[in-house]
Amino acid sequence: MVKHTDVARSASVQLASPQHFELPELGGISREQVEVHLKLYDGYVAALNGLRKLEADLSQDVEKNALALDGAHRRCAFEFNGARMHELYFRQWEHKAAGLAPGGILGTALTQQYGSTAAWEEEFRTVAKTRGIGWTVLHYDREQDLFLNVWVDEHHIGQHAGVPIVLAMDMWEHAYMVDYTPAEKADYVDAFFRNLNWSVMEGRFAKLR
Repeated sequence: MVKHTDVARSASVQLASPQHFELPELGGISREQVEVHLKLYDGYVAALNGLRKLEADLSQDVEKNALALDGAHRRCAFEFNGARMHELYFRQWEHKAAGLAPGGILGTALTQQYGSTAAWEEEFRTVAKTRGIGWTVLHYDREQDLFLNVWVDEHHIGQHAGVPIVLAMDMWEHAYMVDYTPAEKADYVDAFFRNLNWSVMEGRFAKLR
């Protein structure tokens, strides 16, 4: 099992703590790849905490530090979403793989919109072929009772405001380059799906209904 430990939270500034993930051995995704990816996740958390400390320091003289504060505020969205998206991502593999139950709450809802879970997955995989770095995300819009397969550039450009994430697939090269070349990206997508514990996504969706 890959264990990822927490760090202490600072009392002076609101700091984020890296989450703990219980990950099994993954088929088609090596332990080395997971460890490299977790270290990168740690980096997002550390950068976010650094920015929050910087904002607190710069805010001591808002007029003098206005330009620097602007830059810190803008960068926070990138680092925050980088951390949060990875937390969603790694949770999806926890414990052991389990398939999407066609008659479960999520499988039934996907079938109602797409005709079948296979048709939904085909569209999701097509979105994953988008050129460039980013994420492929399954959103659920509660207001319209509608699923959305979305490409998110980086972590924060293309997010749909107020629309929760049911499934998140990292399509940055750092997510697979230990095991696969860019030309083999489709093999990484296969491995991603093969290791999913769909009870996690079903639990997310159940909370949204």
